[in-house]
Amino acid sequence: MLFRFIAISFFFCCFFSVGAQTTVVFNKASYEHIFKSKEVVALEDSTGKLTFDSISSKAYENKFVQNIDYYPKNYNRKSAYWYRIKVRFSEDLQKASVIEFFDQVTDYIDAYFPDTNGNYIHAKSGADLKFKERLFQHKNFEFLINNTQKGEYYYYFRVKSKDKVNVIIVFRTIERFIQYGLTEYLTYGLFYGMIFIFSFHNLLMYLAVRRRQYLYYILYILSVALYEVSIDGIAYQYLWPQHPVWNEYAYGIALFCISSFAMIFTKELLHVKQKAPFFFKLLNITLLLRLGFFLVCLLYNPDWFKFKFIEFIPLSIGFITGIYILWKKKYRPARFFVVGYSFLFLGFIIKIIHILGYARHIPGALGYYSLSFGFLLEMIFLSFAIGDQVRILKKKKENAQKQIIKQMQLNAEMKDHLNRQLEAKVEQRTKEVKQQAVALMEQNETIEKQNDELLSKNELLQRQAEEISRMNLLLEKDNISLKTNIEKVTNARVNATELDFEEFSQKYPDKESCYKFLAEIKWAQGYACLKCGHTNYCSGKVPHNRRCTKCTYEESVLHATIFENNRIPINKAFYLVYLMYSSKGAISSHKLSEKLGIRQSTCWAYAVKVKKVMDERKKNLKGSGKSGWSKLVLEKNS
Repeated sequence: MLFRFIAISFFFCCFFSVGAQTTVVFNKASYEHIFKSKEVVALEDSTGKLTFDSISSKAYENKFVQNIDYYPKNYNRKSAYWYRIKVRFSEDLQKASVIEFFDQVTDYIDAYFPDTNGNYIHAKSGADLKFKERLFQHKNFEFLINNTQKGEYYYYFRVKSKDKVNVIIVFRTIERFIQYGLTEYLTYGLFYGMIFIFSFHNLLMYLAVRRRQYLYYILYILSVALYEVSIDGIAYQYLWPQHPVWNEYAYGIALFCISSFAMIFTKELLHVKQKAPFFFKLLNITLLLRLGFFLVCLLYNPDWFKFKFIEFIPLSIGFITGIYILWKKKYRPARFFVVGYSFLFLGFIIKIIHILGYARHIPGALGYYSLSFGFLLEMIFLSFAIGDQVRILKKKKENAQKQIIKQMQLNAEMKDHLNRQLEAKVEQRTKEVKQQAVALMEQNETIEKQNDELLSKNELLQRQAEEISRMNLLLEKDNISLKTNIEKVTNARVNATELDFEEFSQKYPDKESCYKFLAEIKWAQGYACLKCGHTNYCSGKVPHNRRCTKCTYEESVLHATIFENNRIPINKAFYLVYLMYSSKGAISSHKLSEKLGIRQSTCWAYAVKVKKVMDERKKNLKGSGKSGWSKLVLEKNS
């Protein structure tokens, strides 16, 4: 019956998912549209071998499921994904249009568009292909729509990428695409132009004052520029269009440089070593760890470069260091540093929210370019911080020079006065020194005698300390033995007689101990994934759950136990099973309700379930004694 229910449910889900796909209508006034939610349906190809002829056939028509996110994603990066959109031209558009994909790290995209003869034309693009193979020499992926005559059409796309990507599908007319592209590249030009202006300005400042912070700041903002051109696809278009493999390393190297130079710049600008020694050590440790992670990614597995959230750690440490120095040490240049890092921190958070698909109410441009805006505002305020530091140093230098001149005048006046006083005091002091020398000789003799007495007392104290240490070791062994005996007595009490809930809770006091007990008996014969049979696992999201390291399926510790779908506290459920077993099912639901403090109807429902399992395993429970209640836990007796 369960199998039939699942099959029927799956059929209706598929049917209604396909039926719910929204048809997007275009007319002559349409110039741009972003496909999302119900307008896109998807099919996961775990084998990666399905062909267009297969998925476009009647057999696969109802296997596409509705997109559940704002934008589709390739959740399983080992699979290929087929996406389908449904478009109706209410009239002949009579103008060229394109379909555009935004995420520049998508490895392969195969597009299938219908032509005027009802056949499908295949086109391909992607980050793993040479740049010259693209239809349009643009950082995004564009496909020309071959047929814009009145009618209803299906467009198919196959996406395969080793990175997790947002499949953002956009319809644009050629006029809108050109306008959008020119505006975008103009914006990029302004952004990178400002970066190079900042770099050149600070280079001149470094040559003028020779302060290392300017050099570190230049290296930092150039690293920002390298990162931005890498993730925007600009670098691939202009710097290495024939070498797509460099795309896998460029942004990782740039992120490493950003983190490293940002932390070094922070130490230099805020004088962290003098003002916050603890944060100075923390920044150095973070630098070493970041270098180790970079080398592992570079030499062992470049795919780990995509864990960009790692940069949140050095960003947070630098941010907190600036707040501490501003708040505790009242160092004025730190205020611009904190404001700049606040914008970068905010941009980083918005970018993460946008990537995860939770930024539906944030404008698309702000969400996509939030990190770039954060970098730009940070560079501006960091420049203010450097200028403020220079101004403060200049002011301190001027004040110091004035005080030096004033002090030199005072020193000249005091010199004559002190010379006269010193001549008189030297003679008097000479006499006092002679008298003190005699007194010191007498005191030295007394101190030598006292030292001998202290040495003898120290030897006695050392022997007493050794005796105390020996007694402590004996007491520690007695404590360990006492704890072991208490645990044995508790286990014996559980297995020997019926305990009240307070006594029973000493053995299973909380959810953690109950889950640990379930995990031990559930996987006593070893772990095997329910989906793929793999035997290696790691910890799951819930304590004592186990997640398959191959297919990432997470199996709950409660699954396939009598406590699955449990709605009462787990330790009370344990005690209920224990009472049912101890009383051989004779205890009433009124008595269970009284002992557990749970409604009688709930106790009755659970008691019926446990009684049924006891009847089924009557033979296996014979001779098990009081400890046999634990054999009722698993759904299938092992």
